This record gives sequence, structure tokens and C-alpha cells, in this order.
Amino acid sequence: MQRRQFIQLSTIAASAGSFGSVFAAVSGTTAGWRNFEITTTVDLSEKTAQSKVWIPVPAAELPGYQRTVDVSFNAPGATKAELYRVPGTDARMIAVQWADASAAHTVEVTSRIAVLDRATDLGNAGTARKLSAAQLRPYLQPTSLAPLDGIVKETADKIQAEAGKPQDAVGKARAIYDWMVANCTRNGSVAGCGTGDVRYTLTSGNLSGKCADLNGLFTALSRASGVPARDVYGVRVDDSVHGFKSLGKSGDISKAQHCRAEFYADGYGWVPVDPADVAKVALEEQPGGLPKDAPKVRAARAMLFGGWEGNWMAYNTAADVRLPGADKTVGFFMYPHGETAQGRLDSLDPVHFAYRITSKKLA
Repeated sequence: MQRRQFIQLSTIAASAGSFGSVFAAVSGTTAGWRNFEITTTVDLSEKTAQSKVWIPVPAAELPGYQRTVDVSFNAPGATKAELYRVPGTDARMIAVQWADASAAHTVEVTSRIAVLDRATDLGNAGTARKLSAAQLRPYLQPTSLAPLDGIVKETADKIQAEAGKPQDAVGKARAIYDWMVANCTRNGSVAGCGTGDVRYTLTSGNLSGKCADLNGLFTALSRASGVPARDVYGVRVDDSVHGFKSLGKSGDISKAQHCRAEFYADGYGWVPVDPADVAKVALEEQPGGLPKDAPKVRAARAMLFGGWEGNWMAYNTAADVRLPGADKTVGFFMYPHGETAQGRLDSLDPVHFAYRITSKKLA
């Protein structure tokens, strides 16, 4: 099956037209937007009947900092290929199936996006539109990877008590962020972005991990403190222009997946944070690492409470995602996934899966 800009529900067609006209205006009047073409190529090393792959594509639009211009794909030899959105979530993907073991098992997905740095001024009263309790309720719930009882609730309560029991969302989130920066570290030996298992992180006796572990912990502790919060799963698409060598990736981004986090505060809306990247700067910015009071770490700490650099593309905020046609859910959807007659493929091993993701900066 070969389809360019495949339209399942005409959503991509509408988005491509409207976003094209928006960018024509934005590019000349708004500084800071970066435009990219992201290409994911899959070539299954195991060709079997009933093979399936699920490839994440960017969120349709994240107001103020990311817009998807278009998504196109080509899946020669496929029995079925479609743009699919998981019901009740913002997770979108290209879902592909093959029934003929002799057919080519290849897919190419290309997304064109524009992204912008985020910076929330938390020093002044905010004017963002207030979300309803019903809209925020999903972001106060436990997930399979992030329970909100037991040690999670106990830790959240302890953090808030030590911070003087702040009553506002920004104060509570700041207490959690500061506690994490002081107590959590990045573990470079962890596979991929980590498992995101919050209870394990807290009971292991070693508050370390990677972004899904640490930013997932921020989200869980925030929810347990009564602050709506969510993980945002995506991939780095460019080098940092703010002087952080460890916080960017360009060209081949097959292993550049990165999870960020947001919390909600009245007046400000969704506020970006990234304590995991503060830990990454401390570990990786220079050989041998940096102490947490080093100027570079302090700069990252200041930037990443209320801000994100626009060198990253968001896929979704979904948890416990059921892939269409798969028997099991996945805790989060940030990598290509695949299955053959021999079983599920290793999403963390792009070489043997095999897939490749590349980023190209556009003028």
C-alpha cells in the first residue's frame, strides 16, 4: 500500500491547509520558530505474515509551541496502513500490517513541524484560560506505572511538609522540582529512557534513572499533591542553541527520545518543567560530570522550571496505550513498536528492529 498524506478522517488534509497559511504569516512576524522534517524509516528484519508496526507521529497541535504542518507515509506491500488515534487520548500513529511474508516490510513516515521555545513568566499574575475540573481530572489519576498511594503519596506529603505546605500549584510543583534536583540523579546505564516505574524508583533506594523515570516521578508526585500534571513524550530534533551540549541531538535521532513534564496552574495553564534534564546536564555536560551547584547546572535548573527549549518534538501525553491489533498495552508510546510471528520486537534496539529516525532543519 502506497499512500502519501493518507487521510483517515480528513484531519490531516484540514491541518495541512490551515497550518500552511498560518506559517506563511507566522514566519515573517514571530521570531524563534524552528522548522523541521522528521523521517522515520522501518525495514523489518523479520518478514512474516501478520507482522505489525506502530510508529508515533507528532501531536496535531500544541498551542503556542508546536504545530504539525503535515504527515505523510509510504508502506509498499502492506495489507493495511492508516493514521490512527487511540480513543480518548492524543496518541497518534501510523499503524501498518502485512499479511504476505514475501512482501516488502518497509514504511517511511515523514512529518513536518514547527517548534518554539517555551518560557512561562511565573513572577507575574497569569491570564491563561482556566480549564474545568472535568478537563483536569484525567491528570490527577494513577496509571499502571505511576500509582498515587503508598510510598508515592508518603513522599509527596513529606516534600510538601518540608517546603512549608504551600497552597498554590506553582508552590507545590516548585517544592517537588527542587526536591528532585537535590536528590535525584541520572543513570546513564539505564536502557532507553527508562521504564517509568515510579514505585520502583522510590523503593530502590537509589533515586536515579532517565527521563521517563525522573519526569514520570515528577508527574506522579505532583498528582499525589493535588496538582494536575502529565508526561509529554517526544524526541529531540536539533542541537541546543542555549549552550547545553547534552540537551540536543540532530541528524540521526533514532536514540534521541525524551520525555518532558508539565503541571497545570490556574492563570498559567500548562507549565513546562524538566528535572530529568537538569540531572542530564550534571552527568553529561562535561566528562566526569558537574556538581549540582556548578553554574551550568544552576542555569539548567533555572531554565527548566517554566521553560523548554524548542529543539524537541512532542508525540503525545498518553499513558497505558493500547496499540490497535496488539494484545498488550504499553505504559507510554514514544518509540516505534512492532510484532512479527516470532513475537514483539525490541523498541529500544533500532539496529535490529530495524528503524531509523532522522531530523532535517528546514529554512
